[in-house]
Amino acid sequence: MQIIGRNEQKELLSAFVASDKPEFVIVYGRRRVGKTFLIKEFFCNNFAFYHTGLANCNIKKQLQNFSQSLNLYGKMPYPKINNWFDAFAQLRHLLENDKSEQKQVVFLDEVPWLDTHRSDFVSALEYFWNSWASSQPQILLIICGSATSWIINKIVKNHGGLHNRITQQLFIEPFTLSECELFFKENNIEAERHQIVEYYMILGGIPYYLNLIKKQYSIAQNIDLLFFKENATLKNEFSNLYASLFKNSDNYIKIVETLSKKTKGLTRNEIIENAGLLNGGGTTKMLEELEQCGFIRKYHDFGKKNRESIFQLVDFFTLFYFNFIHNSKTNDEHYWSNLIDNAKHRAWSGYAFELLCLSHIEPIKQKLGISGVLANVSEWRSKNAENGVQIDLLIDRNDKVINLCEMKYYNDVFAIDKKMDADLRHKKQVFKDETKTRKAVHITVISTYGLKHNAYWGNIQSEVTINDLFFTPI
Repeated sequence: MQIIGRNEQKELLSAFVASDKPEFVIVYGRRRVGKTFLIKEFFCNNFAFYHTGLANCNIKKQLQNFSQSLNLYGKMPYPKINNWFDAFAQLRHLLENDKSEQKQVVFLDEVPWLDTHRSDFVSALEYFWNSWASSQPQILLIICGSATSWIINKIVKNHGGLHNRITQQLFIEPFTLSECELFFKENNIEAERHQIVEYYMILGGIPYYLNLIKKQYSIAQNIDLLFFKENATLKNEFSNLYASLFKNSDNYIKIVETLSKKTKGLTRNEIIENAGLLNGGGTTKMLEELEQCGFIRKYHDFGKKNRESIFQLVDFFTLFYFNFIHNSKTNDEHYWSNLIDNAKHRAWSGYAFELLCLSHIEPIKQKLGISGVLANVSEWRSKNAENGVQIDLLIDRNDKVINLCEMKYYNDVFAIDKKMDADLRHKKQVFKDETKTRKAVHITVISTYGLKHNAYWGNIQSEVTINDLFFTPI
């Protein structure tokens, strides 16, 4: 199968293969994002050694499974493995007997599952790399896992034998809109761009989820099949997703559920209060891990970098789950088909579109002609409660311009009327008065199909449409 996108990662992997030095690469990212697929397809499954961990198994079963992988690649029975130091010693023996002149690619997948309680897996990995592999120029060691927090804390931030030993970190992000479009074309799925946008707002750019779409059905039919039919494929995906990534996942779920109700985000203290959590280091650690896995983001309001951070839910799948699946009492197998364009759907789609824009800042900058300009992205709220002014996306540029972005998800060309024109001018003036900015302030409208060129259109400095969000960087 063709690898969609991932151009930067493919270039780096090619460089590692051509390298005359030993390479230690970690590949991580959200579950279902296509990490294993990328590595297997890039190397055409041509590994000197490949092994994947087993979910929810003890050290005995993990070692038995590793032994089977050694036997497979060594084409001979290896001695019984008693611990991970034995396992890596035998892996070294296998690689030393490989007479190939090519780079020896060792791919260890789902590594967090190998690190069972008191297994000494990380210590054995450290010893394997430092005592032998790090001096072998033919070795390319790739370790991979969906439990991003484990990868970050145990490997990237390792203060022991693996400190500063990592050659490269490859974080595999969800597909962009343009990559989703390529995926649809590759799989002969007919969909207009506004339909791809709605798929994205539900499933995110997660290849596994996208691969479940059936080309003979409409988007509404597909969402009903995936979530609302009896025994729907993704009906239990949410609990499986969080349980696979986090030990004692209940508190992590409490955090994202709390944030799903406060779309603009909450401070740490507000999360603790609303979710009923303890005020301690454990909460800070959970927030860090959720951020590392891409479920939430941390930001500061414009001009308030010294204030307490705000945490916001940014995972599309999680947002959709809490809006339409969690605690749902519907038995309607055509729920999504019947829900289209009601108030609940409009409220969710408006916010999901804001997240979509936030996750596609580079195409927006490209449309604005500032792709090479350093810019900070943030939000802003008026400190005067009476004004009620809030700007959900603000691009603060180094070329002395600030774009105040208004995002409108609409099923037709959007017309700015007298009331909205006054509202936008009011927002702009309040922002200028309160922030005392000396930069030029431009109003930018991001919409589905663009703006109607009426009497108020001229008051907008720039506009962006969903077509612009599909831009593919060269």
